[in-house]
Amino acid sequence: MPFVKIDLFEGRSDEQKAQLAREVTEVVSRVAKAPKEAIHVFINDMPEGTYFPHGDIKKKN
Repeated sequence: MPFVKIDLFEGRSDEQKAQLAREVTEVVSRVAKAPKEAIHVFINDMPEGTYFPHGDIKKKN
């Protein structure tokens, strides 16, 4: 049962996230030989100010 977690800065529409989840599901199904019904995609909308690569705050571009 594949679980896929995607962290993105918030700002994508529900339609964009749904398309991303569908396409990721297709690829995982094909490559991992897993049925689509077993694939779970989690999309985490990260608010600005919650990501600190190398200890420095990362702002949206």
